[in-house]
Amino acid sequence: MHALSKDTRLPLYQRLHDHLAQQIATNHWRPGEAIPTEAALSTEYRLSTGTVRKAVDALVNEGLLERQQGRGTFVRRPQFQSSLFRFFRFQTAAGERQIPESRIFSIEPLSAPLEVAQALGLSADAPVIRIIRVRLLDGQPFLAEEIWLPSARFRPLLDINLAVEGPLLYPIYEKFCGQVVAYAEESLTAQSVDDVHAQLLQIPVSSPVVVIERLARDYADTPLEWRRSHGHAKFFRYSVDIR
Repeated sequence: MHALSKDTRLPLYQRLHDHLAQQIATNHWRPGEAIPTEAALSTEYRLSTGTVRKAVDALVNEGLLERQQGRGTFVRRPQFQSSLFRFFRFQTAAGERQIPESRIFSIEPLSAPLEVAQALGLSADAPVIRIIRVRLLDGQPFLAEEIWLPSARFRPLLDINLAVEGPLLYPIYEKFCGQVVAYAEESLTAQSVDDVHAQLLQIPVSSPVVVIERLARDYADTPLEWRRSHGHAKFFRYSVDIR
């Protein structure tokens, strides 16, 4: 039997909730993996099924777990690709959704600029890795990404060819570095494009672009990645369901 917190000020379900959340944060259960059934957890922790269900319900509501009908309860694996589809139009002339291509321009070790160090919770000039990537649609660049990662966690990326590992970075982080992105915060602004990003996007300087900043964290709430993406405004869309 695993030991829960002895802080009796907290109800039992909260102590179990905190313990299970810690198991997820330390990758005891990996994203997409099923956790034990409520009956098994009840036996393991010597708690009532109702107490276990209340703890699991809270983790589901917080987005750490998800229930799948007839299959069980799983550690939730976020679908970050949906972010691009929320903000940009990727459709053929027939209205079919297209998956953008990815092209890595560079990956290099650097000292963290102040803004990057603050975002990632690092000391000034801490070692980081910068990835420059462009997303393309039918061969046309529409999104230029500057991605920053703490070197201590992501050093193996410097020794592999990212271009042959597929278009999505988060599975690569998990496969080669053991780092799992659990969720992210995004903000949007608009501005005129500078020389560097105009060249990457192959558009005139001062063209309107949408800037998306994303801070991604792991299940322990530790910052893993900070990225700033410049997107051509002509591809931009914004939609929201209001009910």
